[in-house]
Order: sequence, then C-alpha cells, then structure tokens
Amino acid sequence: MGLLDRLAPRKGNLDVRPQGLVSSAVDDPVFATKALRKFLHTLTSRELPVLLDLGSLVGSNVTYFGEQLGCKIFVEDIFADLDRHVREDKFDQLPEFLKKRFSQLDGSVDGILCWDLMDYLDRSSAQELANQLARVLRPEGALLGFFNSAPPVDAHYTKFIIVDEQNLKHRVYPALRQRQSILLNRDIIRLFSNLRVSDSFLLKTNSREILFKKPA
Repeated sequence: MGLLDRLAPRKGNLDVRPQGLVSSAVDDPVFATKALRKFLHTLTSRELPVLLDLGSLVGSNVTYFGEQLGCKIFVEDIFADLDRHVREDKFDQLPEFLKKRFSQLDGSVDGILCWDLMDYLDRSSAQELANQLARVLRPEGALLGFFNSAPPVDAHYTKFIIVDEQNLKHRVYPALRQRQSILLNRDIIRLFSNLRVSDSFLLKTNSREILFKKPA
C-alpha cells in the first residue's frame, strides 16, 4: 500500500477496481510507442481531465498520469472480466455484461486507454464495448487502442507499463483466452464508427496504434 499512501493527497482522484498493484520489472522488454505522446497532449489541454484505463492497475502508470496530468483515474480491469466469463463458461453473456459494465455518465471521460483489449473479444462483445466507450467519452475526447497484426502465438495478456511518453514496457501474463482473428483497418473503423481516426501508426512489433477522437 506504499504507493497508495504516497498518493493519499490525491486519493479522491483515484477510482480503482483492480486485482492488485503491479510494479515495474527491470527485465521487461521495452518497445517504442508513437501514439502515447499525442494521447497525452490531448489531455494536457483539459483542466483536471478524467482518464479511464481498461487494463489491470499498474502502480507506476497511476503515478505517471498523476504527475503529468493531475487527472482523475478510473481503472476498470476488463481483462479480468473477460477471464471470469471464460472460466465460468459464460462468454456468450459478455456483450450484455459490457452493456451495463460502466457506471460513468455519458460524455464524462476525457481519455480512454483501451490497450489491446479488442484483440481478445468476439465481434459482438467488441462492438458493445466500443459503443459504451463512445458513450462515456466527451466530445473532443481521445481513445488510444492497440491492434496486433500478427497471428497469436500463445494465450497471454500484456501489461503496458509506461517508461516515458515514447516507450512502454511489455509484461506478459497468463490469459484464459487467446487473441482472436486480426482486425483489419476497415473493421476497426467500423467498430468505432462514432469516433474519427486522428492518428494511426504501424510499429515494428506488428502492432498498430490508433488514436481516436470524438467529434465535437
């Protein structure tokens, strides 16, 4: 709880529903990111922005966003929800679950970190999630998503740990569901039809980073 103690003056700005804090490891591989800096720049223009993180809680990321943006952070671990639905053999119920998953009001969030979550969902679940994210995102708000263009090797999730605005550590951990079929650009754009593509980058890791913005 040391990190949370250090963040105590800001704890009113942190809404966490995680499986536990994740610290950074020295030996995690580091990869370049091109879209994170643009995502951050979008949020720096807002006073006390609200950030929605769809991954598990990474303590160093919370600290980074707190220092860079002074924002309110909601951590909603959808990867854990996904595993639970697979474990309980209720995967067919995931779209309906996602429809009611987010308590945030319409247009109340300035930025969303979707990470590579869409790669693990079926089309119905992915579309429902995209609909809900578009609903809670404010006009001119930003959503950052990662989409892999290489076939899956094994079943694992990735924690994206921020080193700085140009680099991320990738830490893999076991998953109950493998990445699904590769989403083509037209499929991604169709999923987020309520948003517009602001920037798109194809990285050497065979991953595409896409920054979406909600029209005013």
